[in-house]
Amino acid sequence: MAEPPIEPHAERFPVRVTADSHFAWLRTRARVERTLMSWIRTAVSLIGFGFTIVPFFQRMEDLPGANPARHPFVAQYVGLALISCGILTLVISIWQYEWTVRYLQSGCFAAVAGLREGRMRTPTVSVAVLLILIGVFAFVAVPLRLL
Repeated sequence: MAEPPIEPHAERFPVRVTADSHFAWLRTRARVERTLMSWIRTAVSLIGFGFTIVPFFQRMEDLPGANPARHPFVAQYVGLALISCGILTLVISIWQYEWTVRYLQSGCFAAVAGLREGRMRTPTVSVAVLLILIGVFAFVAVPLRLL
């Protein structure tokens, strides 16, 4: 009688469906979620600072006795670079999150996860996508001076 095929990650270690392994899976899943939220916090800081730096330096030029800037568009370029870094951070973190969650819910881990149908969904990815849209708006608003 032929043996059943071995899962790719089952060759490295056995996966037993026990209460301990299920709670370990839940802790790992929560850590993945917290990691995404940390990346979101970092991206919000980058986008917010990039959006704020441009008007700050524009108002500095309006102060009485302030020397004119040698390179007047540097603040705008730095702001756009920070906003771009925030957007890129969100895109990469969503990709990493999706890859890790797919791995945790596949193969031998599906039984440990205890999921019956589909994937366990959380609103964190939706928040990250919304922040990408806000970042894109900020990226367009800075050079056009919409705000």
